[in-house]
Amino acid sequence: MNVAFKQPTKPTHSLDSIAEALLLPTGIDGVYARTAVFERVVDALGALISRYREDETEVLRFPPVMSRRQLEKSGYLKSFPHFLGCVSCLAGDEAHVRSSAERCEAGENWTDALSAADLVLSPAACYPVYPLVASRGSVSAAGQLFDVACDCFRREPSKMLDRLQSFRMREYVCIGTPEQIDAFRKRWMTRAQDLAGQLGLPYRFDHASDAFFGRGGKLMAMSQIEQALKFELLVPVRSAEEPTACMSFNYHQDHFGAAWNLRNTAGQVMHTGCVAFGMDRLALAMFATHGLDLAQWPHSVRQALMI
Repeated sequence: MNVAFKQPTKPTHSLDSIAEALLLPTGIDGVYARTAVFERVVDALGALISRYREDETEVLRFPPVMSRRQLEKSGYLKSFPHFLGCVSCLAGDEAHVRSSAERCEAGENWTDALSAADLVLSPAACYPVYPLVASRGSVSAAGQLFDVACDCFRREPSKMLDRLQSFRMREYVCIGTPEQIDAFRKRWMTRAQDLAGQLGLPYRFDHASDAFFGRGGKLMAMSQIEQALKFELLVPVRSAEEPTACMSFNYHQDHFGAAWNLRNTAGQVMHTGCVAFGMDRLALAMFATHGLDLAQWPHSVRQALMI
């Protein structure tokens, strides 16, 4: 693993100046309105990432909500219940709904009348892929590749711009044998270095762990690090001392394969892995590194992004 950043590490602009110029507050921590300049960079980053897509990759774009039962079956509540956002609705007959609405107009609490719907806010772009693949039958012996994206939500309110509640995630997902997943992740860790180089970003790789829930979560995180199941590409968005994870490279082992009975024609339970791009974080990294004026960005970077 890299122990030092590639290129200089001091951000050109602070996150406060970026927020003032490019992101507008909504009154909720971690939720922002995004300006045209910010979206132009996000779109350009998305196009660049698409140019790295491997052949035979199926492209899927998901809505920001997914089946609650599917997320439960995938085991999300065992690992990350503290991040989950559920969709709740006013149910019942017209009198009940009207009564609840009138309580709101009167300045009273009305939310206790809400009931959980069969939807949750998607916490990651890859979760809907596994039940979809399960519905198709056996997995090809060559494995399967997907390019997925959606708006995601995790309930972790923060005033830090690089830790949003509502954010965009792009992922390349591989379903196959352990050997296929290992090769997939190694390919993408190499490509990520080329991509970061084109973007002119200082970066380093490091082992990482997910923010599992509760006391048992610490043991799960330690195991994840010991088995090298997760790596992150870190960029000094806030500072070199507290770099921001802008890409992650994850090996889920047979977690989703067992949950969804994903098997190849030989009956072998499939393993899964993914490389995830935090689109908003990558855009922040670009502005923090190169400044707020796109016209002043290095020519090679503007050429890579076609802006």
